[in-house]
Amino acid sequence: MTSAGRPKLRADAERNRDQILAAARKVFALDGPDAPLETIARTAGVGIGTLYRRFPDRETLVRAVARETLAAVLTDLRAAAAEEPAAWDAIVRLLSRSLPRQAGAQLLLFSPRAREILQDDPETAGIQQELITQLDALVQAAQFEGTLRTDVTAGDIVYCYSLILRHPAAVPELAALAFERTATLMVDGLRAQPGSRLPGRPVTGEDLKYG
Repeated sequence: MTSAGRPKLRADAERNRDQILAAARKVFALDGPDAPLETIARTAGVGIGTLYRRFPDRETLVRAVARETLAAVLTDLRAAAAEEPAAWDAIVRLLSRSLPRQAGAQLLLFSPRAREILQDDPETAGIQQELITQLDALVQAAQFEGTLRTDVTAGDIVYCYSLILRHPAAVPELAALAFERTATLMVDGLRAQPGSRLPGRPVTGEDLKYG
């Protein structure tokens, strides 16, 4: 068994699975989670029968994309926390290097259909909760350092992360430019310094759950 709890596949089967997931992230980002599975299979370079052998229905595929996306972000977060000299630097790194996660984040955060599919999935919820827990610890550490504004929560960081990823993907050069500029603006807004009081209430982990 693999660490994710699924049977270990042959090398060619594992390669097909990875190709299908990569294609699904791309197609879902452009057309949403109701995009034709035939389009995903064609983008992956496999037959529709191969797709159904790996993922018997749309819901299974959406859940797999969600889990792998959240797990990748969690890996990024852990690496940043372990390798950066301060919590603030780890948060900046997480925000400024998030562009490769665009497709999966769009699926997870901007699609009501995806949220409907994921709301009763305990594995996705478990990864999400671990992500929020570790990010919350990082936020508190940065606030203790005096580098992050005190009225910001982990939920606020998640929404910053997601908003950065909503760029015009159809124009790659503009996307990269917009990403860099927006990330810099958001980082400056998160920095502890005199400024405008945030309206409303903090975004909490409960707000981010799929249920």
